[in-house]
Amino acid sequence: MNNQQLKRYIRFFENLDRDSLPLTDSVFAVDARFRDPFNDVCGRAAIKQVFAHMFQTCEAPRFEVVECVGEHPLYYLHWRFTLGAPDARNTIDGVSRVRFDANDLVSEHSDYWDPAQQVYERIPLLGPLLRAVRKRLRAPQPTATTPPQTQSTTQR
Repeated sequence: MNNQQLKRYIRFFENLDRDSLPLTDSVFAVDARFRDPFNDVCGRAAIKQVFAHMFQTCEAPRFEVVECVGEHPLYYLHWRFTLGAPDARNTIDGVSRVRFDANDLVSEHSDYWDPAQQVYERIPLLGPLLRAVRKRLRAPQPTATTPPQTQSTTQR
């Protein structure tokens, strides 16, 4: 696989909008699997439906790939997803595990991000409860200490 196909896939996500949904067929394999915290679907039509639903339920969604690591056929894309009105944008950070098939089409795309912290905790009644649970489950942090002063001694 050449990097052109990976770059094309990244461009697909960074430029994804309602009008570009038909391009899904040119980057995903016929039987591709797409998973995120809310969906687990197979096939191009189902993947298009996930994206169409995103445009129906999110205001001005936009992806930006900020880092990419891996080698053929497996890559990890660190991305930033923003949505909402210009004066009230929300940001979600996540990582996608992307596998290409022998035809350089995406056969697997799995998103990993924390919906509890990045979505649910922003809901007025649910947020405080989830933050309390997170705080209770968090490992205790050591108290800050000052490193001991070292004394230099000079031998005579």
